[in-house]
Amino acid sequence: MLAEAFREVMAGVATPVSVITAVSADGVPHGTTVSAFASLSMDPPMVLVSLDRGSDLLALVRETGRFGVNVLGSTQSALALSFARKGPDKFASVDWVPDSGLPRLPGAPGWLACEVDQLVEGGDHVVALGLVRAADTVDGAPLTYHSRVFGTHSALEAIP
Repeated sequence: MLAEAFREVMAGVATPVSVITAVSADGVPHGTTVSAFASLSMDPPMVLVSLDRGSDLLALVRETGRFGVNVLGSTQSALALSFARKGPDKFASVDWVPDSGLPRLPGAPGWLACEVDQLVEGGDHVVALGLVRAADTVDGAPLTYHSRVFGTHSALEAIP
């Protein structure tokens, strides 16, 4: 009962959709879609991302100590779904470029290259605290996830 109520509350929280990436020692790119990603600190610049304890990507992040954050845009829901599936060949038909030694997805409005500062155990996930080593933006509205569907953000009022 609590799990169902918790799931419903969390479905009502709009979150950014991001693809977290890493590259293996033999140069093979890996990635997974997450909606649990947030800014943590401005000084130093840090983010946090939640990864499934059993994921191949988490194992690679543990091994390499690095990860990339591709904050997806409103036109990239198909990419989000592609990286959300299980399996090793998620990059098979996906364009990407190396940036700071990590796989970057062209067209994603936000990009961060991170070095792992800490890995914090939390239930069935591990929270990676990342020190941001590179950041870049391109124009584009963000892709969000709310009420179990993809959407985008629309500003109602600017904060002065």
